[in-house]
Amino acid sequence: MRAHPLATLITTGANGISANVLPFVLVETPGGDTLRAHLAKANGQLADLRQATPALVVFHGPHAYVSPSWYPGKSVHGKVVPTWNYVMVQARGIPSLIDDAEWLRTQVDALTDTQEGFRAEPWATIDAPGPFIRAQLDGIVGLEIPIDRLQGKWKLSQNRTCDDRVGVAHGLRDAGRDDMADLIPGD
Repeated sequence: MRAHPLATLITTGANGISANVLPFVLVETPGGDTLRAHLAKANGQLADLRQATPALVVFHGPHAYVSPSWYPGKSVHGKVVPTWNYVMVQARGIPSLIDDAEWLRTQVDALTDTQEGFRAEPWATIDAPGPFIRAQLDGIVGLEIPIDRLQGKWKLSQNRTCDDRVGVAHGLRDAGRDDMADLIPGD
């Protein structure tokens, strides 16, 4: 979740299912892990969030297409098809909205610092004019979701033979996808 902070927030409400993509910050709190984000005050999903019904946040990790040509079994029996390998995490919890300027500033600073921290000359919110930042903060609402359920899901060719998994890992490496190849079991 920290490595892939852009996640899909899914809620239900009077208008059915809603989904938005938001960057989240994972925070360790005394009560457990909590996700923090912010939304524009004009975002229609706020109505769902105000109902304080369970929300689902889906974090997508690395993913890659898997060619059937990577399976050694292709030449033996030909019973292969393309697929997709992926890693994801689903976090669930009851959302709460926060309309506090200090909280919002802390959350926006934390998100910015997380994304800018690796740069040689990181940008910070203090680099922008104070009145401009305050106006931006006036247009957003904070979101906090204490995580009450966390579930990881992955498909990493674990249903294939060891030889096929090795073939997939090699194919992924050849495609420049070491991030996925490193996750294949038995490679």
